[in-house]
Amino acid sequence: MAFESLTEKFTNIFKRIKGNRTLTEDNMNEVVNEIRVALLDADVNYDVANEFIENIREEAIGRKVFQNLSPAETMIKITYDELTKLLGSGDNDVCFNINKPTVIMLVGLQGTGKTTAIAKLANLYKKQNKKRVLIAACDIYRPAAIDQLVTLANSIDVDVYVDRDTKKVANIANAAYNKALAEKYDVLLIDTAGRLEIDEKLMDELNQIEKAVPLDEELLLVDAMVGQNAVNVANTFHSKVKLTGIIMSKLDGDARGGAALSIKKMTNLPIKYASIGEKVTDLENFHPDGMASRILGQGDIIGVIEQIQATIDEQQIMKTNKRIMNGIFDMTDMLAILKQMKKFSMSRFLRLIPGMPKMSDEDIERLQTELKRVETCINSMTIKERKKPELIKQNRRARIAKGSGLKEKDVVKVLEKFDLMAKQMKQYKNGNMNPQMLQQMMNQVKK
Repeated sequence: MAFESLTEKFTNIFKRIKGNRTLTEDNMNEVVNEIRVALLDADVNYDVANEFIENIREEAIGRKVFQNLSPAETMIKITYDELTKLLGSGDNDVCFNINKPTVIMLVGLQGTGKTTAIAKLANLYKKQNKKRVLIAACDIYRPAAIDQLVTLANSIDVDVYVDRDTKKVANIANAAYNKALAEKYDVLLIDTAGRLEIDEKLMDELNQIEKAVPLDEELLLVDAMVGQNAVNVANTFHSKVKLTGIIMSKLDGDARGGAALSIKKMTNLPIKYASIGEKVTDLENFHPDGMASRILGQGDIIGVIEQIQATIDEQQIMKTNKRIMNGIFDMTDMLAILKQMKKFSMSRFLRLIPGMPKMSDEDIERLQTELKRVETCINSMTIKERKKPELIKQNRRARIAKGSGLKEKDVVKVLEKFDLMAKQMKQYKNGNMNPQMLQQMMNQVKK
């Protein structure tokens, strides 16, 4: 994950001054110098890193506001505030029109995954914002681009406007807009052809689309893996079209994160979305404060809430929650919780929760495998057995094991997991749920 190395370095930096009783000029200088090295190692622009450090130094010298905080807490607070500013503090969300379609054009270089990004945007707007989305297929140059777009759109049940006969993309965009207007779509997404920085013909096409339809947003997709060149790409496009924001892709990869930390300062364009995986669901709103918190190892509670809202079955969760609050918890409830857990990208979800211990990819894989095994086991039980697990003695265990393709000892383990989870649910009923409890619950499933 991008920023992982930076997070580790920040954690170690602040850990070393944790024992200091006061913030002195000496230990403050030591910290800011280490932060500067960490930022440069993360490929943050040299001038941006230096300005960032000077801002921290200026804030830290003689600070009295946080006199009740330890030196480590004070430096974390100051660094968090400066990171949030650097990433573009404020609300970066797209503002949707009320009585007409919100029109968004996506642009970018060849090979950056724009068509997939369009599908991710459509899915996000449909699931999270409850919008009716139409996509305009304006990449008429790349072989099979339209077919790829249609396939992706069908997978998320979103409509696509296609005209395979017209060679003027501005006309396609205009016709798609008229359709969106007439049929009351909430959002029109315009997919454009990938282009080289020096391809004037294709860049001019973007200007023609600007004139043909009333664009509300022009988003640039940039690859976090290209490092500081992302800033050059953004400036080149911004000189040709009226960009309003950026989608940063591959923030789940080995990118050091410098592009994301530099691009707002260098271009004055906000990062609006972060692409953090290959799946069509792997796109999230970019919240500067949440990202700053993640970088400092403090989690991102806003990201947790958004992922939960976009993924879970709210009616099922409310039903299960009501039963637990009434002191009822059986194997059916356990199955419902496990099914919701399976929907999450676990590695991504756990990174967002403040206080959660780090889990390796192997741990995540074992957890997912065990979730499937427990689900299969419970599905082989009768309704009566799910409601009263204490009925499951040797004969019933043997039948459940045979029906689920498991061993009898596996069934015993599932019953033990249920007993432990039932105890946890009593704590949840009493309002004592915390990250450690969630970790315990996942460990119980994983064993």
